[in-house]
Amino acid sequence: MKKNTLKLAASMLTIIALVIAYMAPVAYSQDDMTHIPVDAFAKLERPQAAFEHDAHNEKAELEDCVVCHHSRNDDGTQNLEESSEGEACSSCHEVERTDGGTPLMRAYHGQCITCHETQGKGPVACGECHVK
Repeated sequence: MKKNTLKLAASMLTIIALVIAYMAPVAYSQDDMTHIPVDAFAKLERPQAAFEHDAHNEKAELEDCVVCHHSRNDDGTQNLEESSEGEACSSCHEVERTDGGTPLMRAYHGQCITCHETQGKGPVACGECHVK
């Protein structure tokens, strides 16, 4: 009887571990993100930019997170080899900069608009992202 109880407990623990392992990526993904986070900005001049993370990446055929979520080299330049996924853009890009670095709003706009212009598709005008 004890042997069956131990086997059942081991099976249950295995199932729980598999469920946790399967669900972990979902917990860290941005699949429910529908707007660009704006917590760093005190007052918005325009409505929050609409953005459906997974739908965008699927349509743009993006699989590598570092395409948008770059990190920073020691000299302050973009590191396109290591992803900063899960880290807020504002952790490196302050709203206002005095050190010559890229301010947050310019980082958002530069990242999105530059790619849209390069690819020849996607919104580039203010009202196309910041829909009233």
